[in-house]
Parts: sequence; C-alpha cells; structure tokens
Amino acid sequence: MNLRLVILTAAAITLTGCGALKGMQIGDVKLDPFVSAAEKLSNSGEMNELDEIALGGHMAGTLLGASALDPDVNLQRYVNQVGRWVSLQSPRPGLPWKFGVLKDETVNAFAAPGGYVFVTRGLLRKLDSEAELAGVLAHEVQHVNHRHHLKAVQKNNQLGAATDVLGYLGERQINKSGGQHADAKGAVADKLLGATKALYARGLDKDDEYEADKDGIVLMAQAGYDPYAFVSVLQKLEALGSEDSSLALLLQTHPRPADRLKAIANAKVLNNAGPFAENEARFSKAVR
Repeated sequence: MNLRLVILTAAAITLTGCGALKGMQIGDVKLDPFVSAAEKLSNSGEMNELDEIALGGHMAGTLLGASALDPDVNLQRYVNQVGRWVSLQSPRPGLPWKFGVLKDETVNAFAAPGGYVFVTRGLLRKLDSEAELAGVLAHEVQHVNHRHHLKAVQKNNQLGAATDVLGYLGERQINKSGGQHADAKGAVADKLLGATKALYARGLDKDDEYEADKDGIVLMAQAGYDPYAFVSVLQKLEALGSEDSSLALLLQTHPRPADRLKAIANAKVLNNAGPFAENEARFSKAVR
C-alpha cells in the first residue's frame, strides 16, 4: 500500500474510530468534528486533543500534497521507530504520533498538530547519526507538545472559519436530523488549507523555535541520546551557509543556526555526563 495512504488512512481510523470524537451542536445542526474544531480555533476556544488531531490531519495532508513520502519502506519504519521512542518520553506520549520522510532534497523538517512529524530526505543526508536524527525529531515533537502551530493560526487570525461557517449554515438547507451540508466542511477545509500554506511559508515565531530547541535537547537526552548531537546539527547548518539553495526555506522560516546555538549554549542538559547513545552504524544502514 502507498505509504502516504497508510498514514492518511491511519489518521482517518483514529478520527472515526473514537467514540468520544463528537461534533458541536448549533441549534438543530450538528457540526462535523473537524468543523467544530476549526470553529474553536478561529474563536480562540478551548481545544482538546481530539480537536488537535482533527485539524492536524488536514494540515499534515497539506504537507503531503506538496511533497510525497519517500518510497523506502525500511527508512520510513526506522524513522518512525526513533520518533516514537522520543515521543514516548514527551509530556504527551498518548498522541497518535506519526513520523514520515518526505521525498524532497531540500533541508527541512515539519510538524503538524496532533502528532504529525516529517523530515526531508535532504536533511537526512546531512546527518551522521541516530542521535542527530533524534534531536531533529525531538525539536518537532516539542512544537506539537506546545501547540505552536495552532497558537500561530489563532494569533494571526488566519482561519476566521466560525463566522463564515455559521453564516453558511444559516443560508443553506440543513438536514435537521443532525446532518450537515457537505459543502460546509469543504469551505472550512479550504480555509485551513490556505492558513496552513501561509503558516509553513512564513514559519513560526522565533521564540517558538528557541523553545522547541531548548526543550528538544532535554527530550532527546531523556530518550537516551547525546544532546550535543543537536548542537552538531545546528553547526552543520551554519557551515552550509545561506549560499546553499537547499536551505532556503529553512533559513527563511527559522532563526539563523548561529543564533540558535547561542540560545542553547548554557542549557543545563549539555552538562550531563550521560551515558548517551549515538548509533551511527544503525543510522547509516537505514539512511544510506
């Protein structure tokens, strides 16, 4: 089965198979869980993990629409194993974490709410050990844990779905038994698509990136990996420099690697004695 289909199908099963995932009621109209989650997001309402998963699945689909998953099944399995182990040490181990490698030669990594994390093939080619991979994944896992992407959409008022959806429901004929006109969900999905593209093109706030770096090296150490491996990743990115076109989007959406290195220079976890794992041989076998 196509790996992209596997991830998206797994997401769909997670959403539809959970009895607690129920839509919001507006009068006689029951909103689709995704629409109700978008309504909460646009109005800065309180969101639970099921709301995050509903929105995150659509945001992850946008990333997959821009870049396909790498067809190497063994590589995908390996990255998922490393990522799942790291995520199990995080404050939110119960999220349905899913990790994927994008068939893209640019150097980058992405996360989406609900536990979706992607790294590019181009970034993997720059790494030399499993510990470095764990550092990259831990950074993205912490973006999810801190709900950085959801907060960014709210802060920039990028979705604005609630007013439009409620107005739409008032103008259209709705099945009063609890159904919803299918076009309403499509309209919200289109809005989220545009907001997602804008967010990933612009990037998160610098403070969010620094927070993910700081908490990411703590998380990777808790998973048994040398936190200095992430320092090594940032040093490699700094050495490549802005003249490397494969780093264009990453440098556009993140602080300079040198600035990120300064921000974590005094982190207490870097003074830990270990022992820590590097696992260069296992990484080389899976990635090369």
